[in-house]
Amino acid sequence: MAPKGAKKIVQKETGSCFDQTRKNTSLARPGQHVMCQSEVDKTAFSGSKLVSPTDPKNFLKRGEAGFPATIKGATASPKAKPVKAEKQSTARRVNPPDTEFRLFYERGDLPIQIDHGGVHNQLQWKVDINALDFHHYLPIFVSGLREVENPYAFLAEEGILDMLNHGGSKVLPVIPQLIIPIKAALNTRDPVVMNRTLKIIKVMVEKDEDTLIGQALVPYYRQLLPVLNIFCTQSKNSGDGIVYGQRHGSDLAENIMEVLEVLETYGGSDAFINIKYLIPTYQSCVTHSVE
Repeated sequence: MAPKGAKKIVQKETGSCFDQTRKNTSLARPGQHVMCQSEVDKTAFSGSKLVSPTDPKNFLKRGEAGFPATIKGATASPKAKPVKAEKQSTARRVNPPDTEFRLFYERGDLPIQIDHGGVHNQLQWKVDINALDFHHYLPIFVSGLREVENPYAFLAEEGILDMLNHGGSKVLPVIPQLIIPIKAALNTRDPVVMNRTLKIIKVMVEKDEDTLIGQALVPYYRQLLPVLNIFCTQSKNSGDGIVYGQRHGSDLAENIMEVLEVLETYGGSDAFINIKYLIPTYQSCVTHSVE
């Protein structure tokens, strides 16, 4: 018990999505599940159930098997219409706009700005990318993958791509700091956010000439791949039709399979067995030579 008159110590917020010291409890955490607000069925905890009496005139007659009775005075119960609700496993999760990237950008702490010249907007750096502290800036930009509003989503994605293209060996030591923001982006289960995150993972692994980033990601498959296992079989079966999402790169199932193949190709000898453990339907894309 604290002595009387002692000053209460208030811990400073870290800004992490796992921070337990937040003062504002109204902000939801990224990817969290929303509790059901419907009333509790009290009869579920007792031995008796509330049932409605059946109509004695509503019975089946000979030759009418499988159909409601149509005798005079009988009222056939209407068929329940199927509810077209999104599956709970693939439903979008909470994605609050409290990312570190938005906080640092609005505060003016990021050395970037938008270049409005030309046909398309471009990201312009105020300093040399090679002079940046990747341990500080790269996790901040990766946290912006959850953004769905512009210019935050555009700046975060372009900033990450520029740092991956010019970072070289500076990216590998920062991998452990990128797992939590990448996992938070995937757990939103928003197809737009997930496609953007998968694109970053693919570029990050393929840009490494020594394939060390692909091997460094193997211990983190348990954090990244379970959510991909839910969506990897959600590809659209259009028969002989055209799925334009594949041409535009917005087919989530197709992008997941491409990323899994890249992870296996660059992940070393232990990559396939770890992917297979978490995604049983995955088939190896690497041709093994028989001695």
